[in-house]
Amino acid sequence: MAAVVNDFLVQYFPDIVDYSFTAVMEKEFDEIASGKLDWQKMIGVFYSEFHPKVENTQDVERATVSSARELGIDPISGKKISARLGKYGPFVQIGDTDNDDKPQYASLKKGQRLETITMAEALDLFRLPREVGQYESKPMKAAIGKFGPYILHDNKFYSLGKEDDPLTVNEERGIEIIESKRKADAEKSIKEFPENPEVKVLNGRYGPYIVVGKKNVKIPKGKEPQSLTLQECLALAAETPDKPGKAAPAERKSAAAKTPPAPKAKKVPAKAKSSAKTVKATNAKAKKSTVKK
Repeated sequence: MAAVVNDFLVQYFPDIVDYSFTAVMEKEFDEIASGKLDWQKMIGVFYSEFHPKVENTQDVERATVSSARELGIDPISGKKISARLGKYGPFVQIGDTDNDDKPQYASLKKGQRLETITMAEALDLFRLPREVGQYESKPMKAAIGKFGPYILHDNKFYSLGKEDDPLTVNEERGIEIIESKRKADAEKSIKEFPENPEVKVLNGRYGPYIVVGKKNVKIPKGKEPQSLTLQECLALAAETPDKPGKAAPAERKSAAAKTPPAPKAKKVPAKAKSSAKTVKATNAKAKKSTVKK
């Protein structure tokens, strides 16, 4: 995204991104600070040139500032292949949105870049999703998704490791990834209650804890997590206060309306103030005369 924005600025605002621009501006700011240059005049000169450029870029078609980079023609469909930047990152595309046929999309792998991906690498990406093999009489498919490469098996997603490539991962490695994830999930769960699926005793980062709905509950010292009953879990959850949340604007206004205003300080009459000053002055004179004597 940064590269696309930079290219746009260089194309339409070359003076602003020029290295000398900052130096010139700083010099003019120094002259303004010392009173040698009127700031309104300086800003007026700047905007007289800058504002028309802003107006012109508003009429620029999206295609001219797009990150699309044509790679070639797909040998199977005969359609154009391009590399683009989308909402969820860089991807390659077969076809065009102008046609009736929906384009095909494939996300770039980690380490691949829009500026350097080749036609051959793009064609490899369209081999995904690919069937890796069979496990438990169900197919395993490797692909790249929003959160990276994964294996899909029995409608469940298993993330590939950093060392794995969805284009080359084999059946043996796929089974290993699935079993490893299942083992980790099994170790995380200490106890579940079929009669109330919302209550679970789990292993967490900082040790065992109880989950009741969306509430996390600490297990008291001396309590064995495996021996906890459903009633004990629910009782501990009831004793655990909910986390305080931010009050809605309407609730804050209601609370403010219910809060009584602070009592106003009583004003001291002017005569009382002056008499107090007189007493203080009299006491001070008496002390001075006593010291002299």
